[in-house]
Amino acid sequence: MQRTYYAYIMASRRNGTLYTGVTNDIVRRTWEHREGQLKGFTKDHGIKRLVWFEVHASIDAAIRREKQIKAWQRAWKIELIELNNPDWRDLWWDVTGQK
Repeated sequence: MQRTYYAYIMASRRNGTLYTGVTNDIVRRTWEHREGQLKGFTKDHGIKRLVWFEVHASIDAAIRREKQIKAWQRAWKIELIELNNPDWRDLWWDVTGQK
């Protein structure tokens, strides 16, 4: 059975605090961030908006991408987000199929 993995970026608001992570379930993980279920950085900074994600076929590839992005300058992360999501829309609605 083929698994899917995701590298993703969450934000508190447009140009706000950013968090980069990796998961095998983007819907569950985004919900956990949105609902404040995860203690720590994202909860402390009100990071609830999924603004970018990328699909990977292996956990190793997703982790490599996460580490690459975490090492980037903030401006590069913002550029990555704005390439496909210039309005910083919350992509939660896209990944859940809700409108």
